Amino acid sequence: MEYTVQKLGRLAGISTRTLRFYDEIGILKPARTNSSGYRIYGQAEVDKLQQILFYRELGVSLDSIRAIVTDPSFDGAAALLRHREQLLAKRKQLDALIANVETTIASAEGRTEMSDQAKFEGFKQRMIDENEQRYGKEAREKYGDEAVNKSNAKLKGMTQEEHERLNRLTQEVTDTLAEAFETGDPAGQLAQRAADLHRQWLTFHWDAYSKEAHANLAQMYVDDERFKAYYDAKQPGTAEFLRDAVHIYTGAAGNGQ
Repeated sequence: MEYTVQKLGRLAGISTRTLRFYDEIGILKPARTNSSGYRIYGQAEVDKLQQILFYRELGVSLDSIRAIVTDPSFDGAAALLRHREQLLAKRKQLDALIANVETTIASAEGRTEMSDQAKFEGFKQRMIDENEQRYGKEAREKYGDEAVNKSNAKLKGMTQEEHERLNRLTQEVTDTLAEAFETGDPAGQLAQRAADLHRQWLTFHWDAYSKEAHANLAQMYVDDERFKAYYDAKQPGTAEFLRDAVHIYTGAAGNGQ
């Protein structure tokens, strides 16, 4: 079956403007344009749009989606299996937060007692699940199950104060990196401050810190499209800038890396 822009928009529950924008940026081209100049979409485009909307629901950026769905090796069936796993993980996160809210209500009503540690269990579990969902496979292949499990256990064992400090530190890394990027100097004071804050942030996640691992991770931010898209979301080139700053900070730049 074939669809015009308007019909496909109604079918998918999105605006015609969105479909036209997807065409303009090359993420979803119509199968053809008819003699009247109307965009016509076939079954392949319908299936691809479903994939795009799945990725959007999971919070993936349009740049990353375009890289994924336009890759010649893109496997739609395999992608659906990954979507299912990610949605199940998302449901698990929501279930944990709902359970946390229900316990908090019971505590407020005097029906049960809730420790300060328990108040943050849902948030910490969500952080762990999101990390596993996005990067777990690669992290386990690169660092091994034991290292990843220790990192997850460390996150789960955080106190309320540590959790709050991690949230503040995450924002501080982002803000300082953005400010440093404007200077264009990865060896500058601001960039090196961003690299040091990034090291501090890592200590909340890693069982043990090493300069070599820090430098390797910074390189992965550039090599892995998902990390690169995350850091480059607001300002393209940020991932490379952070990599350079970290390599200077750790001494990797002086060792020919």
